[in-house]
Amino acid sequence: MTDYNISVGMPTVETLHLGQPVTIQREQNPSATLRAEYSVTARKCPPYCIQPMQLAPGVETLGELEVLDYLQRIRQGDNNLMVVDSRTPDWYAKYTIPGAVNIPYAQNMAGLATDLPGVKKSLIELFGVKETGGTYDFSAAHTLAIFCNGPWCGQTPNYIRTLLALGYPASKLKWYRGGMQDWCSLGLTVI
Repeated sequence: MTDYNISVGMPTVETLHLGQPVTIQREQNPSATLRAEYSVTARKCPPYCIQPMQLAPGVETLGELEVLDYLQRIRQGDNNLMVVDSRTPDWYAKYTIPGAVNIPYAQNMAGLATDLPGVKKSLIELFGVKETGGTYDFSAAHTLAIFCNGPWCGQTPNYIRTLLALGYPASKLKWYRGGMQDWCSLGLTVI
């Protein structure tokens, strides 16, 4: 049993990462400190501008307990949900939230004007969108909980705005605004 529970009545959360079981819990070492990359408080804006709490109408902003709930629901077989790490592959390789899938904004959405085939592939192959008669059908699209480095990171806001512009329903887009900075500051397990 852990001494530092996630929440009252929730000592840990079980999820899968790349098919392997992972237990998410709070850091148990009382001497632990923040990771160096998230201890920096001076960040030049732009590009590191503090993001709003409400990103767009209909897009829900999530906290850690909601992300953990999504991860539990995915573990229990809910195939309509995805937790998406929108950071670049090098950041994802350092560490991520267990159970998150790396679908970087920079590689999949940033080139919208020049790489429509890549965007189309992401929508259809990864997010459950169908193409019918040259238009997108989002009726079976996955609900996406997307995050990046934290409240000062613009990757996920840009990702979500791009998806909205393509017609992705706002009700199926969730934003974990705190991202890796808040996740790490709470001492939650990373992989």
